[in-house]
Amino acid sequence: MADGQVFATKGNLISIKKSLRLAQTGFELLDRKNNILIRETMSLIDEANVIQSSIDAAYSKAYKALMAANVTLGIVDDAAALVPIETGLQIDFRSVMGVEVPTVRLNSTVGENYYGYLNTSTALDEAYAAFHEVKRLTVKLTEIENSVYRLANGIKKTQKRANALKNIIIPRFTEQIKTITEALEEKEREEFSRMKVIKNNVK
Repeated sequence: MADGQVFATKGNLISIKKSLRLAQTGFELLDRKNNILIRETMSLIDEANVIQSSIDAAYSKAYKALMAANVTLGIVDDAAALVPIETGLQIDFRSVMGVEVPTVRLNSTVGENYYGYLNTSTALDEAYAAFHEVKRLTVKLTEIENSVYRLANGIKKTQKRANALKNIIIPRFTEQIKTITEALEEKEREEFSRMKVIKNNVK
């Protein structure tokens, strides 16, 4: 099939009709996939907005608790330095219609007291707990934002493929079917006329 040109044969007509059905089915599946990805993305965006509001409130609470700890204990840099660097993150992936999106878990808990009880107060405990909540929410928001980014890329690729099928492949097959059908019908008319002439001559 060079440059979209095909020989007008019944075999080619059957083959192109089959290809057209496959292309139409492919377009329907891609369109369905795109709708699912869009719904998933919009749901995550709504969730991200809620978490962002929670993070804003958590930061406000955390800084107020830190200020209270600084007022009652002095600057708590030494106590903060005793809190270890976070190593409890675990990243896995799940598939949403073929698009890999992350699932991020924070395994650490706020239970341990790294800075001890000597020369500290409940104000410092409250600040530590509040910042741990900020950390937990930030991990969740990061997961969602990365998922939205990956899903948006998936939507873009899926839409591109669907558009190619809808605007290029399917119209091309449809036109080829029309051309071959018209050519075969013309051959049949010519054959009918030829056979009629032969029959008349035989008489």
